[in-house]
Amino acid sequence: MVAKMVRKTPTKSIKNKRTTNRGRKKSPIKNASNAASVVVASVNKSFYSCHRRLAKIFARLARIATPKKTPRKMGYHVVRKFDEDLEVNLVPRALFSHLKPLPPLLANKKNTIVLDLDETLVHSQASPRPERFDFVVKPVIDGEMVEFYVLKRPFLDELLEALSKKFEIVVFTAGVEEYASLVLDKIDGGGLISHKLYRDSCKEVDGRFVKDLSGMGRDLSKVLIVDDNPTCYMFQPENAIPIRPFIDNAGDGELWKLKQFLDGCDEVTDMRDAVKVYLQTEGMEEEVSIEYSKVEL
Repeated sequence: MVAKMVRKTPTKSIKNKRTTNRGRKKSPIKNASNAASVVVASVNKSFYSCHRRLAKIFARLARIATPKKTPRKMGYHVVRKFDEDLEVNLVPRALFSHLKPLPPLLANKKNTIVLDLDETLVHSQASPRPERFDFVVKPVIDGEMVEFYVLKRPFLDELLEALSKKFEIVVFTAGVEEYASLVLDKIDGGGLISHKLYRDSCKEVDGRFVKDLSGMGRDLSKVLIVDDNPTCYMFQPENAIPIRPFIDNAGDGELWKLKQFLDGCDEVTDMRDAVKVYLQTEGMEEEVSIEYSKVEL
């Protein structure tokens, strides 16, 4: 009996196992490529995250806080509040002085008279309507129209007319331009005022607005400032003639006295000497010393 030769082939399971084992062997190049992709993706994610964090940090550093006073005490009302996390660069214009040197002084005028506006040349008030006023201005402030009733100080017109012939006149006010420019247009129809400076030209010191005369581009020995608020001239008190605040006194004669005195000061070499003479003449030296001592530098 002849035996049959039967050739046995490996079972399907063994074949599959061998095929699977062979398939698990990956090429070194493919492994390196996949690893590189993972690293690049991780680096990109890190850069993106770092960029966002840095942007947030710099945005917060760029913010400058306003003085810690309530808006109404500072003369403003809140229009809207911003979220603290909102990445917006908010820089109140009043915190920095934008005062630029004035144009060159005209040849026929040697000295400069700087005049304050409110309570020095005029008195303004909002509603209710006062009994006496000369005109009304309606500036738009913080998006709202506000009505101001303005009363001119006695002898204002005479003062401006007389000073314009001998001096350079600069009105320097801590009031906002939206309001003050309208008032000045009314009181200076003849264009007697050479230059007009507003709140954004002041320097803010502890929430108070100071008029730094050194930034005007004028020799300080040739400059005199008239103001009712000692804080406003705290940097150059020796250049200042203080004046009593004006509200509504029809018999006020401060501007007339000032006009009479300044009539003879156009040839003065140093206006600070003229200030001393005025204070002595008016007997105001002790009064000014007391008032100025209340101002903290």
